[in-house]
Amino acid sequence: MKIVVLDGHVENPGDLSWKGFEDLGDLTVYDRTPYEDFDRLILDRAKGAEAVITNKTPLDRQTLTALAPELKYIGVLATGYNVVDVKAASDLGITVTNIPSYGTAAVAQYTMALLLEMCHQVGLHSQSVKNGDWTGSIDFSYWKTPQIELSGKTMGLIGYGRIGRATARLAAAFGMNVIAYTPHPSQNVAISSGSDSAAGAAQDDIVRFVPLDTLFHESDVISLHCPLTQATKGLIDASSIARMKDGVMLINTARGPLIVEEDLSKALDSGKVSFAAVDVLDKEPPRKDDPLIGNPRCLVTPHIAWASKESRQRLMDTAVDNLKAFMGGAPQNVVK
Repeated sequence: MKIVVLDGHVENPGDLSWKGFEDLGDLTVYDRTPYEDFDRLILDRAKGAEAVITNKTPLDRQTLTALAPELKYIGVLATGYNVVDVKAASDLGITVTNIPSYGTAAVAQYTMALLLEMCHQVGLHSQSVKNGDWTGSIDFSYWKTPQIELSGKTMGLIGYGRIGRATARLAAAFGMNVIAYTPHPSQNVAISSGSDSAAGAAQDDIVRFVPLDTLFHESDVISLHCPLTQATKGLIDASSIARMKDGVMLINTARGPLIVEEDLSKALDSGKVSFAAVDVLDKEPPRKDDPLIGNPRCLVTPHIAWASKESRQRLMDTAVDNLKAFMGGAPQNVVK
């Protein structure tokens, strides 16, 4: 089997191994495949491949049609698979798989890291000390930003899948009241409970499911953990922000287009939103004039919540297992 990885660098910049794929066929790995001239790059690189592995390199109907009938399988190195025209793939008899769960612990942990940075700005204070501010202080203690205690505050989770549930547990451990909005709370609770009813009951006890408007009104911190769909695109805009508590803090480790960035930037300027921390932006890499990057009340990181080595190893292992399962005639994690 000829296997082509179109954009492997972000998943594996050199600290992991491609051996699992090498054992399955003739493997070629490209660090990046820019989508500027599809017939020059993607087609040249993937022509004749039976399996193509992609992370963010888009595969549209025109490209897939040109790669058929040799192409039989597309493995997406991510949970989101909007880079692939799944309908076109289905029409052409191409199986598409994704990685439904690999970074749950990493993203939940990172969500709390962003929250703690907003509350304490540890890096700012460390740099202040290194700059000599403490040495020259007349007091034994000082702080350059308000220090915020989480215990007793309300964390509102929009989305309650695996990452939302993991974040709920961490927030509760800090003494926060946790509320969540999800379109199907009973379904999500059933997933969280699993086969261990005691563990499920314990999880249920720390979360109160509420309507979205209630979450906006009650939350001191709002964290986004929902997928990007037509219904959720632009979910955080001027209208929804107006319904939030004054001084709310906002976190986004999900998808950038969930937020109307201009509206959030204006809310940060006015103080309606006291601080925001985002690991994702509407366009990635971002444009130079992105309003959140330029806003001093917004912490922006380069889409790294998922990127722990442990998380990326799980992703690699599952991607290999997905291709093995396909080759064995019983494909898993198939998207439709």
